[in-house]
Amino acid sequence: MLGASLRRLREEKGLPREVAGFHIRASESKISRMELGRVGFKTRDVEDLLTLYGVLDDAERRGLLEMVREANTPGWWHKYGDLLPNWFTTYVGLEEAANVIRTYEVQFVPGLLQTAAYARTVIRLGYPDVPEAEIERRVHMRMQCQERLTKKDGPRLWAVIDEAALKRPIGGREIMREQLQHLLEVAALTNITIQVMPFRFGMHAAEGGAFSILRFPESDLSDVVYVEQLWGALYLDKREDIDPYLTAMEQLCVESTTPGGTAEILGDLLREI
Repeated sequence: MLGASLRRLREEKGLPREVAGFHIRASESKISRMELGRVGFKTRDVEDLLTLYGVLDDAERRGLLEMVREANTPGWWHKYGDLLPNWFTTYVGLEEAANVIRTYEVQFVPGLLQTAAYARTVIRLGYPDVPEAEIERRVHMRMQCQERLTKKDGPRLWAVIDEAALKRPIGGREIMREQLQHLLEVAALTNITIQVMPFRFGMHAAEGGAFSILRFPESDLSDVVYVEQLWGALYLDKREDIDPYLTAMEQLCVESTTPGGTAEILGDLLREI
């Protein structure tokens, strides 16, 4: 969040990254990493950047400098740092800070809605050669990511799941039965909306694949679109990049089932197992 604020302030001043980097005795790439939240923050660097960007109000400076301390305080997910690539660690931190999470999934049930058994099967698929202890740590982390959803100040989760993900027999009958039942139960929570993109619509607005849109409580922070790839991810936070995904998500929600229709599909699938 601090990185996004620094980028907004720099762009408002019309300053390129290389000028900002020179001002703090650093490179353009370091400014880029700071703005993406992929490097630690030094108080002196942030103070110098705020001065360069014309942030002179004491209260505004104090607020942003307090964010330095928060940004440098390791989150709970850092204890799993040996398991996570840097590009995904960034996403976990953003997800933890978001107050609205909108996601579209094609192949699997979204991670925030997976049961432990379903998650274990998916993780084994992605990491077939790792020890069982590592698999269990990865499952535990995924379950810990879900804990915010049931807290009083938890985020709003709005998930659109392709019907194919619900019909793909991940882990066998019992695991899929448990997973579908879990989706029915969590869909009853007030902060969770689940829709299904049914086969009958054929082609639709998100044929390009899965993506997530994260929104934050701070009004001056832009949304972030997350698009995961095989060995990396895209983080998009410029308006011209975000808008097509917002449009696609809105269209998906229009074409997908209502919450009542979702319950009907899940019930039908449960009876078929």
